[in-house]
Amino acid sequence: MSLLSPTRYVARVELIDLDVLFASGKRAILLDRDNTLVPRDRTTAPDTVAAWLDHARELGFELIMVSNNTHRDEVARSAGELGMDYICGAMKPAPFAIRFGMRRLGAEPAESVLIGDQLYTDVWGGNLAGIDTILVRPQTTVDLWYTQIFRIFERRALRNLPCEE
Repeated sequence: MSLLSPTRYVARVELIDLDVLFASGKRAILLDRDNTLVPRDRTTAPDTVAAWLDHARELGFELIMVSNNTHRDEVARSAGELGMDYICGAMKPAPFAIRFGMRRLGAEPAESVLIGDQLYTDVWGGNLAGIDTILVRPQTTVDLWYTQIFRIFERRALRNLPCEE
């Protein structure tokens, strides 16, 4: 598998079947914040995302938000609203914060998965950390200026990768 290839590519985080993920041995989910859980043009996650996370906890998943966002107050507020611990300023694709998140959850790489919306930060970082990655489409087209540049290359890299709808 390529460093930039996700284990799966899914249209929205809520479409990931948590029962199947749990049955496959996953116990820890590391989640990106911006445009994965919380749209970039909103301050809160959609109700469907919150319900999906509630179901994850009911199944026994350990959850942590691992965000490159450096605005600690925004990340802390979202993590608190969604009922999980967090790491901000993660500097993905560097794998250090991802590995730290797994240690916080008491999880091994084989039982962990990282879910995020960016190929060059989330997927690359998760793959470097040695865990499965699930790429989701961004929730909105609103992005930081430099992320918009990466999205151009991302679209090209993903053009032949089927997305689960």
